[in-house]
Amino acid sequence: MGIRNSAKAVIIQNDRLLAIKKEDKDGHYYILPGGGQDHGENLHQALKRECMEEVNAEVEVGDVIFIREYIGKNHEHFEFDSTVHQTEYMFLCEINGKSERIGNGSVPDDGQIGVEWLSIAELLNYRLYPQTMRQYIVDYVEGKELPVYLGDIN
Repeated sequence: MGIRNSAKAVIIQNDRLLAIKKEDKDGHYYILPGGGQDHGENLHQALKRECMEEVNAEVEVGDVIFIREYIGKNHEHFEFDSTVHQTEYMFLCEINGKSERIGNGSVPDDGQIGVEWLSIAELLNYRLYPQTMRQYIVDYVEGKELPVYLGDIN
């Protein structure tokens, strides 16, 4: 199995982060909108498509602010995804003014039950995955100097 590219949207408005809401046996958890790059798509095109499909939002894609790898065999769910190796490019995005209703899009993510704006001030209290990203996003909003490449984190 090859390395998969994924584009993720970091959308911050009014000190809140837009996230996809999911649920498992432990309760609610959140992930950033976005997903896999299809053959023939560039990362911006992939992210625009994924945001429409998942959160019903047209986005303007800005700069890459973080890159992280996920090598499944190194993390807590290795029994399920030990063969996964994914590189995620996290872009700062803005919602285009044409997006009237933010919510589940036409092709929600597997297990998606909603879309929520999470308070940046309370971000560390949410089950946002990858978990390490919570602090990076808070630090980014606070203007701290951060590396772009974060390595194999979860």
